[in-house]
Amino acid sequence: MAINLLCMQYQTLVFDLDGTISDPFEGISKSINCALDSLGYDTAPDEMIRSMIGPPLDDSFKLLIGEKNSAIINELVDKYRERYTAVGFSENVIYPEIPATIAALAEKGYRMGVCTSKRADYATAIVEMFELAPHFDFIDGGGDGVNKTQQLERLVSQGLDAGSSIMIGDRHFDILAARANGIRSVGVTWGFADENEFSDAAPDYIVDSPAELLRLFT
Repeated sequence: MAINLLCMQYQTLVFDLDGTISDPFEGISKSINCALDSLGYDTAPDEMIRSMIGPPLDDSFKLLIGEKNSAIINELVDKYRERYTAVGFSENVIYPEIPATIAALAEKGYRMGVCTSKRADYATAIVEMFELAPHFDFIDGGGDGVNKTQQLERLVSQGLDAGSSIMIGDRHFDILAARANGIRSVGVTWGFADENEFSDAAPDYIVDSPAELLRLFT
């Protein structure tokens, strides 16, 4: 029987949330445009919003309105969160095959966690909505001004072993953050990655489906 060396090398699988576990586009796009409209800004086209899913929310608003005034950005973030808290988070749609893939990886004995730019309370609510919470040992959320590199650095400082962990995400931010912390990475193509997303970031592995991800680690 062939032995998959990845099974021996990695003990902890760290998943991004948006674009990796679930598709958040409807809730995010409606909440962003609700915030923009409430302060008199033009709403943003879908493709612009799609390209901005992944980084911290305040950074996305700075790009959308071309303005770095912290008071305005904070107000937009607050307006966004009003709608997102009420209904936006529940508009997430889980990707097909993800529940079975995560369950199978858990059955194989992997320790798993989530590291997302979303606030931890939103991330937890989404993971619980999809009944995936029992499979995850930790859910690490970001916050205003905190990027994925800083999040992974914090997790490593709290005991995450970089050498036996691997980051799984759909954006180059995930891959670069992992590398900055000595963590290997898997780029997934079913989320918000464009065709050139990983050309410079160069993840250690690229997979095109949850089934392929499962095969990588089993």
